[in-house]
Amino acid sequence: MEIFEVLLISLGLAMDAFAVSVCKGLSMEKMNWKKAIIIGLYFGLFQALMPVLGYFLGTAFEQFITSIDHWIAFALLGAIGSNMIKESFNKNSENCNDNIDIKTMVILAIATSIDALAVGITFACLRINIVLPVISIGIITFILSVIGVKIGNKFGDKYENKAEFIGGLILILLGIKILLEHLGVINL
Repeated sequence: MEIFEVLLISLGLAMDAFAVSVCKGLSMEKMNWKKAIIIGLYFGLFQALMPVLGYFLGTAFEQFITSIDHWIAFALLGAIGSNMIKESFNKNSENCNDNIDIKTMVILAIATSIDALAVGITFACLRINIVLPVISIGIITFILSVIGVKIGNKFGDKYENKAEFIGGLILILLGIKILLEHLGVINL
């Protein structure tokens, strides 16, 4: 997997956390950098750990999925991306408060990183060394989450849905690319 693909996956996965971070920033009367960093750490850490968990799950079942791994990658990335696009049209902002207690943040971090678990399974299917992707996913999610809090605090919810839509589209396109490469239709 090339660095450009790793960065695209990292950006795509970070969009859910970015959207929730925008919401958190929107609910703050005044920008709170300490809260922004805590939010970024929760989201970045969970986004980095979930692909590792998914990778180990995928590796455990590798013998059963080797012949269809490209279809699994296509299906998982397509499903995650489609769901993100669908959610981008949902106007509900149920996570819009600036509460960062452990219970709230763990629930949000898990909810925004479930797709990273599925991507970890995809990495196992494709036999990708996960060190660079995991580091990239964690760092990019952290940075975008902190930026999301600032954007939310300054501009409101103008960018939340657009970010989620773009993230979903990126994941769908990567899934299609993986499938077409394995089927021999394209050679990139």
